[in-house]
Amino acid sequence: MSTEKYSVSEYPRSRVATFDVGRLGGKKHHIAGFFEVDITAMRIKLKEAKALGRRLSFTSCLLKMIGETVKEYPEIHAVNHRSRKQVIFDNIDISLPVEREVDGVKVPLALLVRAVNTKTTDEINAEIQEAIRRPVGSGRDYVLSEQKHERTTGFFFFMPQWFRLIVWRMILRNPFTIKRNMGTIIVTNIGSAGKFAGWILPKSIHNLAFGIGSIYRKPWVVNDKIEIREILHLTVLFDHDVVDGAPAARFTEKLVRNIEKPINF
Repeated sequence: MSTEKYSVSEYPRSRVATFDVGRLGGKKHHIAGFFEVDITAMRIKLKEAKALGRRLSFTSCLLKMIGETVKEYPEIHAVNHRSRKQVIFDNIDISLPVEREVDGVKVPLALLVRAVNTKTTDEINAEIQEAIRRPVGSGRDYVLSEQKHERTTGFFFFMPQWFRLIVWRMILRNPFTIKRNMGTIIVTNIGSAGKFAGWILPKSIHNLAFGIGSIYRKPWVVNDKIEIREILHLTVLFDHDVVDGAPAARFTEKLVRNIEKPINF
């Protein structure tokens, strides 16, 4: 008999969503871009906003900048459909994992921020903060928004994976069920969980995904002078079945400019 000491714990039921994303996301034809973005100006604007009594977070500002840029390049979040067609939605729905405690264990739960392009940064931030404060009583509360579906969602996570994958494939076949159930964009904010210098490479079933890595102070060239700036490590995943490299590059260039010189707060 082994004398090895060990313990056994039960993982949260919500983890099964990660298993499903891993299976389905591995089939996406994503191309990844890794970027360093100077967010010093955004941090200054955040401090100025807080001094005026506005309760804004970096995440809400980032979602606002993503929404503004996608609104200018809407084809970037298109969803392929039958007969070589693409569906390009006017409104931009962003999925945002929010860490909450379920049955004593911290897990990421889904918050779907609808129509980001129509909301102010304050409204986006209020929605995120409300989701953070909302009580999570049990595994039924896997979705932090649209609580009318929480019973169905809880039941779904108790099903075996083969059944869940069938449901997922039904959802992913139709652009409208995709948008209704998971939005067209996901933003994963891992950098807030710890200090490390580097990028993350998320796996996703979304056509457009953003991985928020670390924010680090480092030397940076500004107006031909070296200054210490706050630099965000940003990863962007594009589905190559949806968008080619050149428009993806143009979108990313504009997004970086919008983040580095934010106007619409």
